[in-house]
Amino acid sequence: MSEGLFAIISITTLVSILQICVNAEFNVIDFGASGNGITDDSWAFLKTWNATCNAPGISWMIIPKGKTFFLNPVTFNGPCKANNISVMLQGTIIAPDGPKNWKASDLSTWLHFKNIASLTVRGPGLIDGRGKGWWDVSCRYHPGKGCLTLMPTVVRFQDCEQLNMDYINIVNSPQTHIHLLGCRNSALQFLNLHSPESSPNTDGIHISSSHDITIRSSIIGSGDDCISIGDAISNITILDISCGPGHGISIGSLGRGGSVVNVEGITVRRANFSGTTNGVRIKTWQEGRGNVRDVHFSDLTFKAVEHPIIIDQHYGDDLLPLDKQTGVHISNVSYYSVRGTTKTAAAINFNCSSNVACTNLMLDTIQLESSVRGQHLSSFCNNAHGIAKGIVNPKSCLT
Repeated sequence: MSEGLFAIISITTLVSILQICVNAEFNVIDFGASGNGITDDSWAFLKTWNATCNAPGISWMIIPKGKTFFLNPVTFNGPCKANNISVMLQGTIIAPDGPKNWKASDLSTWLHFKNIASLTVRGPGLIDGRGKGWWDVSCRYHPGKGCLTLMPTVVRFQDCEQLNMDYINIVNSPQTHIHLLGCRNSALQFLNLHSPESSPNTDGIHISSSHDITIRSSIIGSGDDCISIGDAISNITILDISCGPGHGISIGSLGRGGSVVNVEGITVRRANFSGTTNGVRIKTWQEGRGNVRDVHFSDLTFKAVEHPIIIDQHYGDDLLPLDKQTGVHISNVSYYSVRGTTKTAAAINFNCSSNVACTNLMLDTIQLESSVRGQHLSSFCNNAHGIAKGIVNPKSCLT
């Protein structure tokens, strides 16, 4: 190889390396954001995003502290040229105040990140969904003319890969706080999500059509599930979660409309539940088909929880004709090292389908007591099969 050709190749390689190593910062203030909490800063955020997304190498979108940014519904689109993008939320972002001030025909999402790889969204900033105006017209609690069933999710990540979200605070969500849709190889951690117990359908985190997701070290309180897991899911790990108020950690509901369910590889470990309506729950419609399998719950603590352990395969039965009832097969589900107190007598409730029974369930080292003085605890099993190991209180009914 000639020296000239070698030099050209070396320079080309060096330029490529330098491009990868470039760090670029883009501050929303520099793109026209006012940060006064009144002026619509949506366009300034989009311009900042476009610059961040299209910069080579590693790029940073800065949302500075000490400022409050009002945003209408906005979508941050990929794919991006940047190898890695960090959105640094140091200030506060607020939503339109209720449906009367919502300026989009689509009510489903407020902040939408779509088709982006290697994205980090990092705090310690605050996102305020200003949900009260939405809760007041929810059909769930205020049925009647003009009520709404669909309300905005605060943050939706769609078709994401290698997402990291940490140290973010989200309050007053109109509906779901965070939704992962079609994501993989991603992690959410050190989050603080809070909406009032009376707020309808305000799931903390909802996951659907996603794989290889970790959620850890977060505090979640809401008017619905702290974490809910939908269909087309595999390899979800949930660690060190504090849940309450809310409806616990749920898999489902699944199988509505006769859909074929595929959920497997769910691990929930070291979770604390305080005052929730449920602890860990699996719920399916009998018209559904498919499988929920390889689900493992361990090191759970309950404080005055209404239904600590529950499988409900009769979800929505009153809406279904008998000839439409089939069943999702729930199998290989374990509960290990569970302790605490419950408000209701049926601390363990396995209400499985007569069409497709639950199989290979395991209870191991379960120590539950009643938070109601003098109340005797019991287990309920319907078409539930498995084994019990170690101390199990209340006594297992598995066969």
